[in-house]
Amino acid sequence: MQQVKIFKSTDTELEDMEKQINRFIRKNDIRVLSISGNHSSASSASNGPMNTFAGGDVTVILLYEIDVPKR
Repeated sequence: MQQVKIFKSTDTELEDMEKQINRFIRKNDIRVLSISGNHSSASSASNGPMNTFAGGDVTVILLYEIDVPKR
């Protein structure tokens, strides 16, 4: 079964975010299918009131697969 996990941090805390993602992968014994990310810079933070990201925000989306529990 495919699942999604979203991680959000700032560019000043990338090392901690990497540790958090790696810990999540190890702890849950998952198969990673895809990892993608986005870094929002200060210039994109001024795109208007609909933007929820401050300058330097980092979002990582992890698509993974788990085994479905057998009944």
